[in-house]
Amino acid sequence: MDARDKQLLRSLRLELCTEVLVDGLVIQYLYQEGILTDSHVQEIKSQTTSQRKTMMLLDILPTRGPKAFDAFLDSLQEFPWVKEKLMMKRKEMTVQDPADVTEIAPCILKTSPTDQQLNKLARRLGPEWEHIVLCLGLSHTDIYRCKVNHPHNLQSQIVAAFVLWRQRLGKKATIQNLQASLMAEEVDPSAIQYMLE
Repeated sequence: MDARDKQLLRSLRLELCTEVLVDGLVIQYLYQEGILTDSHVQEIKSQTTSQRKTMMLLDILPTRGPKAFDAFLDSLQEFPWVKEKLMMKRKEMTVQDPADVTEIAPCILKTSPTDQQLNKLARRLGPEWEHIVLCLGLSHTDIYRCKVNHPHNLQSQIVAAFVLWRQRLGKKATIQNLQASLMAEEVDPSAIQYMLE
């Protein structure tokens, strides 16, 4: 999903949570189109309220590739007013300049990420997490082990992989290394900002 669409979803997040009920056709359509996987659908359905389900969907969508936003628009058949609003806002939006993203202080870049920070980052990542941890030096076997140890929870798999990376590299497992591999995989820079908030 391109930066403009991610920014648009972020800016309308609360409004979408009150307007869109993902219990209906939205999730099923996105699943049918291959935007959501089986585990995504389960994760969304496991949320307790409609708002939380929509928030979970909005967390997952930006990680689901270039077709995700258009498929989301197509899924809003029951909510034509929401679809119209998103399309209008999309036309008038300008992409946030990457230079606007706040710089991270060098002293923070040299530290190791905490469990809490890794957990927050894991919430923002989707299938690209495997490439990110490979960039960080983990092997396919390590990834397989994380998946086997946490078969039903993608976030736990991601956190386990990052914790393993941190244990292996010790003091060399810095936020700077993490940021470099996120950038190499073209993950939205806001993910690292969110992690540090």
